Order: sequence, then C-alpha cells, then structure tokens
Amino acid sequence: MKHIFILIMVLLAVACAKDQKDLVVKANIDGLKKGTLYLKKIEDTTLITVDSVSVNGQSLVELNSDLESPEVFFLYLDKNSKNEDRITFFADKGITEINTSLKNFVFDAQIKGSAQQKVLEDYQTMVSKINNRNLEIIKEKFEAYKTGDSLKLIKLEKEEKNALKRKYLFTVNYALTHKNSEVAPYLALSEIYNARLDLLNTINKSLTPEVKASKYGKELNQFIIEIKKEN
Repeated sequence: MKHIFILIMVLLAVACAKDQKDLVVKANIDGLKKGTLYLKKIEDTTLITVDSVSVNGQSLVELNSDLESPEVFFLYLDKNSKNEDRITFFADKGITEINTSLKNFVFDAQIKGSAQQKVLEDYQTMVSKINNRNLEIIKEKFEAYKTGDSLKLIKLEKEEKNALKRKYLFTVNYALTHKNSEVAPYLALSEIYNARLDLLNTINKSLTPEVKASKYGKELNQFIIEIKKEN
C-alpha cells in the first residue's frame, strides 16, 4: 500500500510539472478596472495569441506560455476601445514581472525578468539618442522643403545618411559585444536586416553555440542563407 501511495504521488507530481508553463508573466496595471490582456508572440511571421486574461477588478494577473528558447513577447491591453496598447519584452524561462499604469501603459512599463531584457533595454536607451535626432532631421527637412532652402535640405539629407550609418555600426558593435545573448541575432533581424551581408555574417559567425541554436540564432542563419541564394 505504501508503494502504491508513493507511485500515485510521483504521477501527480509529473502531471503537475507538465501543466506548468515555461514562462510566467505577472502583470500589474495600476488603474485598470476592466479590460483584457493578451500575451502574444510572432510565429512564422504571424502575430499569435498564446494566452489571455480578463481583468475585472483584480490588480495582479498572470499569463503563461511554453518557451523553447528566449524570445520577444508582446503584452497587449484591450481597454474595450478602438485602441490597443502594446509592451514589448524579451522573455526567458521563469517569471517576468511587468508593472505599469493604465494611463501610460507603454511608457510607465517596468519589466523585471530575463537577462536578455536588460541587454535589450540598454541597447534601446543608447540608440534612442540616434533615433531622436533622426526625428528632428525629418522635421527640419520638411521645414526646409516648405521654405525652398535647397542647401539646408542637402545638408540634412547627408546628416540623415550618416545617422543611419552610425545606427547600423552601433548595432553591429553592440551585437558583437553581446554575442552570448539571444538579443544579438534578434537585433540583426529586427534593426539592421537590410544592412550589408558582410555585417550580418560577422554577427552570425560571432555567436556562441548556445545562441546559434536559439530561435533567433537559427532565423538569422537561415536569413543569411536566403540572401546568398538571391545574390
């Protein structure tokens, strides 16, 4: 009888373990009383919903997903209106905590979880300065076009090209510096996918074996193979 009891407990433990998902997202949205949260990711170029939960007064909700290797997920908030807000984050197995507010769902988001998320946030912080200047250039180009200032327009177009080159080179260097992180191939695919083949190939060759075997490592390698076929 004792052995049967132990066997039952073991089977129950195995069953519970199978039900547990690799990724647990704990979200707390201050001020949200009613709405629906969706956990989404990109599967074969299509955005799919992997989990969802209805909010009806509770402050803390939990969403779950299977996860083979670290990848980017999206937390969508449907507030029963025409607009949907989205928080992007890099997840790994375990718990990811997202704290934000209803008023500023995206900008107030504080994400605590994977090491990859920290690497991505550091990149976004540093590259934001380049992106902000690009927005300023676009505005200045529009003004120069309206006033017919051709000399300023030429100068701004040159600056715009140089800013793009800086972003590409910075991203390449950042990826090479973080070759042991799944963020490296992700940035190559999402930020500089139309860069020169030799730059993409340099990132691909630098990746550690573990990162090469990840979702984005495999996708980057296949992406480069397809480019070579076309050329």
